[in-house]
Amino acid sequence: MSAVPLAVTGTGMLTGVGFNAPASCAAIRCAVDNFQDTRFMDSAGEWIRGSEVRLEKPWRGRTKLLKMAAGATAECLATNERMVPEETPLLLCLPEQERKGRVIDDDNQFFLDLQKELGVEFHRKSRVISNGHVAVSVALKHAQQMIRDHDSKQIIIAAADSLLVAATLSHFEQKDRLLTSQNSNGFIPGEAGAALLVERAVPRHEGQLICRGLGFGLEKAHVDSELPLRADGLTAAIRDSLKDAGCAEGVLCYKITDIAGEQYHFKEASIAFSRIDRTKREEFQIWHPADCIGEVGAAIGLVMVGVLKSACEKGYGKGDHILAHLGNDDGKRSAMIFAWTRGANSGE
Repeated sequence: MSAVPLAVTGTGMLTGVGFNAPASCAAIRCAVDNFQDTRFMDSAGEWIRGSEVRLEKPWRGRTKLLKMAAGATAECLATNERMVPEETPLLLCLPEQERKGRVIDDDNQFFLDLQKELGVEFHRKSRVISNGHVAVSVALKHAQQMIRDHDSKQIIIAAADSLLVAATLSHFEQKDRLLTSQNSNGFIPGEAGAALLVERAVPRHEGQLICRGLGFGLEKAHVDSELPLRADGLTAAIRDSLKDAGCAEGVLCYKITDIAGEQYHFKEASIAFSRIDRTKREEFQIWHPADCIGEVGAAIGLVMVGVLKSACEKGYGKGDHILAHLGNDDGKRSAMIFAWTRGANSGE
């Protein structure tokens, strides 16, 4: 690997199916969802289905995003009592600046308010990454550089996002991308907060989920274009992630994606993997947690990694090498290669 391998040593999660990471991952494992009628209607006057995080108070908009980000980050902080926040950078993943209905108008102020909500101050190298779905991959890239160049020991990556916003739902309905009474080829909107604690991977007695490779690409035939789809961007991202990890596609056992129900993304994923797959497999599962929590925007990548960590720790993963990939509406694509390393105490 050309960069620093990162171990995922802590998680935090607030989703429509659980108020912490263990509960959310257990529900996703059992294919439990919480899709209910929301307070929003589609153009035909029917209630839009969604996956809402029901907090102790009926917060909305920016305040709710802040509460979800703080809850997930606090859970992640609690996984290591020796962590000193002032020495730990926080990489905050948020939706793209141009997304319709975005309720955060000042990213830096949101970051400051998050610190105030948590009652801590993070390292001055902290930053906001407004890159939507692919933000987690960008954050991991930054984390590698920080650990290598600035001798950071641990880094927290956090995210919060919600598509349960009137302007956002109206935009996607007009684009025929929202699942409604008039459109079956669409996604169910949701919201979530999630967090990861990452650090340099070193030999340990217990098993570890390690990010070994990162890759990025740009798809010209994105979901809003009229170009023929060849999945060039996702294919390039997967190939780059395998090259970064120093392995061939034959080691991959299954994959996890951000697909939330639209046929375009299933087609893209199928084409991209067929272009790099050279191995005869009896089984190659595709996991997509959005089936349970809906389309949660910038938080989905962190949820995916949290699900992988839980699956590997509890032994229900389908192998020790996993492909994860994500994509934005504007064509940005990313892929990650994860490996589960079994510790000396595993007995295997």
